[in-house]
Amino acid sequence: MVTPYLPSSHNHRRRLPILLKIGFLLMMGENKLMGKRWEDMDTDVLVKIFKELNLVELSPTRASPYIWVDDRSDRRLARILRVAMAISCGNVNCMIFHYNLFMKDEHLHFISERSPHLKRLVMPAWNRITKVGICNAIQRWQALESLTMPTIGHPPYIMEEIARSCKNFTELKIMGSFDQQFASAILQFLPKLKVLSLRCSKVSMDALQCLLNSMEYLEVLNISHCLLLVVAANGRKQVVHELDSQILERASRLREFHYCQSRLCVACQRMVVDEGIMRWYRYEDWFWRRDEVRSLDLQDYGKLFDVGCERLTSVD
Repeated sequence: MVTPYLPSSHNHRRRLPILLKIGFLLMMGENKLMGKRWEDMDTDVLVKIFKELNLVELSPTRASPYIWVDDRSDRRLARILRVAMAISCGNVNCMIFHYNLFMKDEHLHFISERSPHLKRLVMPAWNRITKVGICNAIQRWQALESLTMPTIGHPPYIMEEIARSCKNFTELKIMGSFDQQFASAILQFLPKLKVLSLRCSKVSMDALQCLLNSMEYLEVLNISHCLLLVVAANGRKQVVHELDSQILERASRLREFHYCQSRLCVACQRMVVDEGIMRWYRYEDWFWRRDEVRSLDLQDYGKLFDVGCERLTSVD
């Protein structure tokens, strides 16, 4: 069963360069306007504006990123990373970053040089990271096995770098949207991928069919709470509410197949309200960390810092 997919007009607005000063760690200031200029606006106001833009609109492409975070937040993040890397003594094998934490190439370079044994990386926000920055980091993480990443404009380059540098890579989670280009990149560069989660993503049926038809090593697939789209004969996108028997038969060959599109499911309802691009900030802090695939579920990890950590890492 399918219904027309009619995104609201804000998805078609022009993409204008937006210069925002965002404090990703300090979001508890007074809710008042400090002035008429951007640089004088309260951080909370800018954060709210930024969050209203969906992940696809902010995903890095071949152009340079256009997200700006205030210097104080960058300095604080740098201090946190220095402390964490000093404590780990180069032995860290898992890093989990909150979706509201926007690192720069400098931060990524710092941690990648000091975590050569990293096996798992959860980094849902790449808005300020360049293609060169992430590829250089991947080259240093040759032991990487699992990656949680956002939708990006041109996925082949990162899939190719993972295939070249990370010989033990088996697990991938995409947060955002998943189309035929993304599926083809995985098929071309990571054909032996074993675990893939697209939980709470906008997924094209062509991409899903590509995975099920061609990924012979795939063992676990999660499409729970996804907004599944198919292109109709008239060229318009339609929402698929039920998987056909052919898809289900192919999925039954997997060791695990997670699927939910219930009208009674809260997560599925949120996907419809958010038009396929989940606005995580609207919901509980634990919501983005969940996954039906046990190895990808973050449980209590990935929270923002508590009061004690804020005091330790505060900057003048």
